[in-house]
Amino acid sequence: MKIISSVFENNSKIPSKYTCDGENINPPLSFLEIPTNAKSLVLIMDDPDAPGGTWIHWIVFNIDPNTVEIAENSVPKGGIEATTSFGKKSYGGPCPPVRHRYAQALAGEPSGTHRYFFKLYSLDVVLNLNNPGKETLEKEMQGHIIDKSELIGLYSR
Repeated sequence: MKIISSVFENNSKIPSKYTCDGENINPPLSFLEIPTNAKSLVLIMDDPDAPGGTWIHWIVFNIDPNTVEIAENSVPKGGIEATTSFGKKSYGGPCPPVRHRYAQALAGEPSGTHRYFFKLYSLDVVLNLNNPGKETLEKEMQGHIIDKSELIGLYSR
């Protein structure tokens, strides 16, 4: 199983159009080689480099397993969006805090480039959840993951 985007490659820069500095819409994503026994797909986008811990940018679960792409600025067929770290049930693009490089160095922080993980899971069930957080969703997925793939995008301000 694979997840790719037509607008950025793995471990490369996400175009600003898909960030808080641009239109703040989701990038187009394509899914390849979905297992035939999958009953649903889950997409989690998060930023493990956020200052306060992992920041959740997008959660969509119960995506139809026949989905081969998510168009720009759309929610996939059957997909249910859950609340993100922004407090909304929608995509929230990369938006790392702006800090002067000297201040970052003094604080012992890495450069301002953050990694954004688009994680795709195929499950052997359809989840019966009402607006789960990431931890609840991952707990409910345990024992039901058939396959997993990820795409990493980079962004700095």
